[in-house]
Amino acid sequence: MLVVSDVVVSDEVQAAVADRRPVVALESTIIAHGLPRPRNLQVAGELEEAVRAEGAVPATIAVLDGRPHVGLDKEQLERVANEDGIRKLGHRDLALAVAAGASGATTVSATALLAARAGVRVFATGGLGGVHREWTVTQDESADLGLLARTRITVVCAGVKSILDVAATLQRLETLGVAVAGYGTDRFPGFYLTDSGHPVDWTLRTPGEVAAVMRAQDAVGGPESALLVANPVPEAEQLDPALHARVLAEALEACAEGGITGQAVTPFLLDQLVRRTEGASLSANLAAVRGNVRLAGRIAAAWVER
Repeated sequence: MLVVSDVVVSDEVQAAVADRRPVVALESTIIAHGLPRPRNLQVAGELEEAVRAEGAVPATIAVLDGRPHVGLDKEQLERVANEDGIRKLGHRDLALAVAAGASGATTVSATALLAARAGVRVFATGGLGGVHREWTVTQDESADLGLLARTRITVVCAGVKSILDVAATLQRLETLGVAVAGYGTDRFPGFYLTDSGHPVDWTLRTPGEVAAVMRAQDAVGGPESALLVANPVPEAEQLDPALHARVLAEALEACAEGGITGQAVTPFLLDQLVRRTEGASLSANLAAVRGNVRLAGRIAAAWVER
């Protein structure tokens, strides 16, 4: 294995990067915190296999005993899935975790940072964080946005969670200079939903077109910002829009009646969505992640074709 300034890169990922073979970074938060055991480990394996099926090498990222790892073996993946006390790490937490010798699963921002450090250009995830509701009161915004504004990586995602302020998130991405393109659509997806109700200015239709934009980013220069490829969950696999609208409206009403404000709003809404859709939101979540992983594998393959 290769150690790059205290980032441990697995032999397989190291060789693939060196040989210009396709690699896809995967976050580990969905494994440690997004799914119940033992389904989490099963899904982790499925996602890595989906990357391999597209001819790419999976690079699941996590911090173990204070060492950031890009690419996990079977034992390490099992640790992330099954070990109690695995923390949730954003990029701001990495130095603290390293100094403390802690273990943690990486969020979008930490995964993107460590992937870029290891020379991995393509990253697949479910949905991004964004600007939260009541932003004018709380100033609550995901760290994902700022990190992506200064990290050259291509992120395949299903937009942002529809419980966030989607319009404000798109505006914030524009302000930060982060490029956003819909994949095969001119609408911005809403994670659980195929269409968040908001448009995007650019549409890319093939992995080759995405790779061409990535090359153009390098040629044009400027800030080292990300490219977001917004890949909608298929309509047949999305959360029923009417159910989503009803549950979200009722949950927002419950927030108002219960005096739930500020940073407590988002976790409350997420919990209500999972509980009151009887798992349908989780199914849509996994459908989105699987689709993004497959697309990321194809984009990574197109990227290394020079």
